[in-house]
Parts: sequence; C-alpha cells; structure tokens
Amino acid sequence: MNLPQNTIIAVADGEKLSLFQNDGDAANLKLTALPSAEIDSSKISSGGRHSSSSANPDDSQQDEDGFGSGVTDMLNKQVLDGKIKGLVIVAAPRTLGEMRKGYHKSLSAVLIGELDKDLTGHSLQDIEKALAAA
Repeated sequence: MNLPQNTIIAVADGEKLSLFQNDGDAANLKLTALPSAEIDSSKISSGGRHSSSSANPDDSQQDEDGFGSGVTDMLNKQVLDGKIKGLVIVAAPRTLGEMRKGYHKSLSAVLIGELDKDLTGHSLQDIEKALAAA
C-alpha cells in the first residue's frame, strides 16, 4: 500500500488504539507514533446493554464494540476538523466491521485503505511490513 507523507495510520482492536503518521514518502514508510487520543467508549451500537445469552453478545464484546465506535467518532471528528487528510485503518476484523458502521462520508473520502489484521501490540516494524505488503 502506497501511503503519502503525513498519512495517519490508526491501529485498533476492541481495547487499544495506537496512532502513527507516515513521515516517509509513498515508497518508503517511516511511521512515527502520535500521542494517544481520548476515546469515548460508552456508545454501544447494538442498542444498549443486555444480559448475556447465546443471542446477545457478552459485556466484554459490547465494551469492545463500544470502543470501536468511540475510535470511529474520534477519527470522524479529526477528519471534519481538517486534522486528518489521509487515513489508513488497521483493525481486528470484528472491530473494523464495527468501525465501518460509523464512518462519516468525509472520513470515507480521506480513507486510503483498510487492513483487517490485529496489529495492536506489534512492533513498529511489523506494522510497517504489513502496510508495505498490503
């Protein structure tokens, strides 16, 4: 995946978000970690809390879905504020699916790509390798 300079890379799962910026160019990735953003994970997209049963996700799954929605809200706000001009989202498959539900049309317009892999907790080199191979 070719990522222009200053592209923001959001790496998320259901509990953690890491933000990076490409300080290299499209051919040579050089990711730099950015400060953590405040995430409001109180939103539960499945319509509120339910008791756990085979038909309802358990509380930890709802918390993870809420975190994914919170990450999307934060990214939408940063795009709308003009702070993000190019974005790549790397997320665990379920989290990515949850995040997609909340993409603002402006976020979709600056979205360069998505990678459905859980790379949270991986080294910067692992993330760069996965992006280069995508």
